[in-house]
Amino acid sequence: MSLKTRRAFLQTASVLTAASILAPSRAFSANDTIHVGCIGVGGRCRKLMEVLKGVPGVKMTTLCDIWDHPLGLAKSLADSNAAITKDWQKVLEDKSIDAVLIGAPDHWHAPMTIAACAAGKDVYVEKPLTHDLSEGPALHDAATKYQRVVQVGMQQRSMPHIVKARELIQAGQIGKVVKVHMSWNRNADRVRRNIPKLDFSSVDWKKFLGTAKDQSFDEYRMLNWRWFWDFGGGIFTDLMVHWIDVAHWILNVDHPDHAVSLGQHVHSEGVWETPDTVQTVMAYPGNIQMHFEGTFANARYGARIEFQGTDASIYVDRGGYQIIPERRSKVEASEWILGTGPRGADFYDKPDGELLHLTNWIECIRTRKTPTAPIAAGVSAASAAHLANLALKSNGVASWPAT
Repeated sequence: MSLKTRRAFLQTASVLTAASILAPSRAFSANDTIHVGCIGVGGRCRKLMEVLKGVPGVKMTTLCDIWDHPLGLAKSLADSNAAITKDWQKVLEDKSIDAVLIGAPDHWHAPMTIAACAAGKDVYVEKPLTHDLSEGPALHDAATKYQRVVQVGMQQRSMPHIVKARELIQAGQIGKVVKVHMSWNRNADRVRRNIPKLDFSSVDWKKFLGTAKDQSFDEYRMLNWRWFWDFGGGIFTDLMVHWIDVAHWILNVDHPDHAVSLGQHVHSEGVWETPDTVQTVMAYPGNIQMHFEGTFANARYGARIEFQGTDASIYVDRGGYQIIPERRSKVEASEWILGTGPRGADFYDKPDGELLHLTNWIECIRTRKTPTAPIAAGVSAASAAHLANLALKSNGVASWPAT
């Protein structure tokens, strides 16, 4: 067991010991109000809060963050009498809270999710579900033992056109799938050290670090944690996870057997630890190859996934899908476009993936049914991203099982 894994295990174990005894699972009626505590109310979490505010029968009654600034911004989205704390464990100790919305940095996702399950709370947690491959087994155990409703923030699974594309592919509409191409390309200045003029004196840095190695306070790392290995995993865990989850879900695969990866710093040399331009090719059982490319230097192809079959291909982005037949194929060309805007855009006006995904979570809390993106899916998608990152760090190649 690595030092990091041991520290994470010990911290989680101490939280579980102090946590409330598991509350019995119960269904909520349509008239019951579900009380939600929000942990890590930075930018992404506040976006989810904006959407959750419009879901009937939900109150966000507690806000938690290690910094006063995002807490102040989140107040208007929560209940007017919402409690405020910098200690996430106090959120779990509050027996009036039924569920938690976790938007903390990646290295906190697994420990908080496991502890929340043990405390009898249902969970919505942002992707990637894990920050390290070693965290997967404990999450699977939590899903089995505590029987909580855990929705991972991979909202593509709730988008109707992607559900339809899945049905078509699984029905053999495009023949045997042999390759999957994915991209998440942006031409955006994410690297510049433009730290905003904010008051950082209220930050509880030790709580931010958690199980990460001890280090001096760094405003840039705190605000841009996705691009530093202690807290995030770069483009593979931040962006590829969305599409690799769709591929796993549609093709019924769990993890790649091998990954070959390349990463370079086009703009981020000396600023980020993770590369700003990456590619990986992954080999899956059934002679399926998957390729992902991502960069912040060029937006060509945008955000999309394409399933290439022996009879046709299906192009999918967050706004629609298109079937492209092979030459001499009997498959007919067709499309279903819901959103407006250019192909491959990051976000579309339709469908509202966050609303659909959060609504599914709340409905499953009421009915105790399995949500659209459960723990097993989150562990699976993250495992592919971790293998791709291990390849980056291991002369370009990594194989499963990874150690």
